Amino acid sequence: MTAGRVLLWRFSDVAKALAGEFRLSDPSSTMTAPRVRPRDGGRDDVDDELLAGVRAVALALPEAYEEPAWVGTRWRVRGRTFAHLLDIEDGRPQAHARAAGTSGPCEILTFRSSGLELETLRRTGPPFFAPPWRGDEVGLRLDDTVDWEEVAELVTDTYCLRAPKRLAAAVARPEVGPDGPP
Repeated sequence: MTAGRVLLWRFSDVAKALAGEFRLSDPSSTMTAPRVRPRDGGRDDVDDELLAGVRAVALALPEAYEEPAWVGTRWRVRGRTFAHLLDIEDGRPQAHARAAGTSGPCEILTFRSSGLELETLRRTGPPFFAPPWRGDEVGLRLDDTVDWEEVAELVTDTYCLRAPKRLAAAVARPEVGPDGPP
């Protein structure tokens, strides 16, 4: 594989890999980079159900991939992070715990936003919070009452902000007019 060259797996290659039938030496395959990279051995304890829910939304987006972050799991497109899921436990990581106003235990999702939605989310209060390290970032505390439609909308919106214009244009999003959704 050439350095810097990243291609996506074909669906058939993913199916083969999940079934244990894929080999990197398989010349018929175009698979050169995984969409879900192996985790690094437990640097976090993110709830499996929450991880699976965010993963399903994020990996449905064009060229999105998952990888372990310094803590937790992040989703990226062309090297740009668009969502990060992590666990706060015993006040760590400290910056996230302070921003979220909790010492845990809880899971948080951070993502990017813009415009009026950014201002609204950052000022709404729990479960949303405003991380101080980036002006366009928003945090969301996740619990047992997760509104998966809202999470899907937020992850899709942040993807469209971070992805190249061609990829963002390929994402189906409902049109919202001045009177709200149609």
